[in-house]
Amino acid sequence: MWWEKKVRSILPREPKPVQIPPATAGLGDSMEGKMARASDSVASYPEQTFLGRSAVLRGDLSGTEDLVIEGQFEGTLNFQENCVTVGPHGQLKGEIRARQVIIQGAVNGNISAREKIEIRKTGEVVGDLVAAGIAIEDGAYFKGSIDIVRGQNQEATPAFPTASALKSSA
Repeated sequence: MWWEKKVRSILPREPKPVQIPPATAGLGDSMEGKMARASDSVASYPEQTFLGRSAVLRGDLSGTEDLVIEGQFEGTLNFQENCVTVGPHGQLKGEIRARQVIIQGAVNGNISAREKIEIRKTGEVVGDLVAAGIAIEDGAYFKGSIDIVRGQNQEATPAFPTASALKSSA
């Protein structure tokens, strides 16, 4: 049905679709088989939320599982303990705060990651990056500043001296 596609795009994504043969037995038998197979496939993969290509979402979003964005999002993402992936068709306008961030689509906004930010060759980022590790593949587009953070509790410092610091040292 038409609503299943929309609901499925915001529900946790299963990496492999569950194949259910047509029911040949009674309704009760077929439902038990469907439920057992669906729960088995979900249990074998880590929790992940998928925002599908046709989805458009605005606002603040936070969670305790990995997030994959293939649609459009505008606002703030806060997934401090998880990975946020902006897929090849994903478009994000706003801020991302996560443990790890992987960009394959377009992001217009600042990104802060506790561990690592990766901009893949299909990725486009306009904004500032703050993380312990940053990787930008050949072919990727990036415009902004980069701040490498050392240690968990250390305050982020500018990568380049400020104009006032240069004047005072002269």
